[in-house]
Amino acid sequence: MFIKQLSVFIENKEGRLQDVLDVLTQEKVSIISLSLADTSEYGLLRLITSDPEAGRQALKEKGFSAMLTDVLAVRLAHQVGRLQEILSYVCKAGLNVEYMYALSNKDNEASIICKISNGDQAAELLKSKEVELYSQDDIMKIFG
Repeated sequence: MFIKQLSVFIENKEGRLQDVLDVLTQEKVSIISLSLADTSEYGLLRLITSDPEAGRQALKEKGFSAMLTDVLAVRLAHQVGRLQEILSYVCKAGLNVEYMYALSNKDNEASIICKISNGDQAAELLKSKEVELYSQDDIMKIFG
């Protein structure tokens, strides 16, 4: 029900993002989705990859601060209001969406990656509402 997200803290200066991507390429870790947020000094790169553990290990060996986080990968039908409907379940349960970003897929549907406070409760809630969640294996079959 959860997938592993690779998170990397990078200095907010020229070339550092390229350095991260070079390490992942050398390790043959494919990027499925990413989000990059910045502050004045650091950026936070969040990635869904073909092999999050290998990516984390390789980046740590090169001196990067990298960690794995459990996140939800949610499949969305292309229909008006579907994201709002799903988020209303979360909000009504008193849960907070900490962050969210898109996950492109090969089919005609949308997907999102999200980190929700109390992830176990969020996953159970969404499953009870018949919201489809991808597993790590699903991600590899579809995107890998």
